[in-house]
Amino acid sequence: MAEPIEMILLRQWASYLSLPVWLMDADGSLVYYNEAAEPILGRQFEESGPISVAEIADILPSRDDTGRELDSAELPVAIALADQRPAHSRVSFRAFDGEIRLIEITAFPIVGQAGGLLGAVAMFWEIAP
Repeated sequence: MAEPIEMILLRQWASYLSLPVWLMDADGSLVYYNEAAEPILGRQFEESGPISVAEIADILPSRDDTGRELDSAELPVAIALADQRPAHSRVSFRAFDGEIRLIEITAFPIVGQAGGLLGAVAMFWEIAP
């Protein structure tokens, strides 16, 4: 099945931003993150490939402000997909390169012109410890 035009345009839009952006499809698979996200995530997108929302917490283990380990369903991008609403939080996670990073994440659902959930976008930035 062809990728919806909205997702193609979002990917192109994200590629122009200096703000790190992560794009998930409606099935919960990571389909893209931009060059600005690569230093924070610790790997180029071409090296990581697709990751399902269920695998994110295992591949990039995350904790909340209190140090409690987060389940994948608790991450803002998963909330945006499941509940079709914006979500925001501060989390620390172990990046692909093994470094622990503290970030703020804001995620929101993407709805197509004809209606229906197409995916979610997460914008994030690193917080100085």
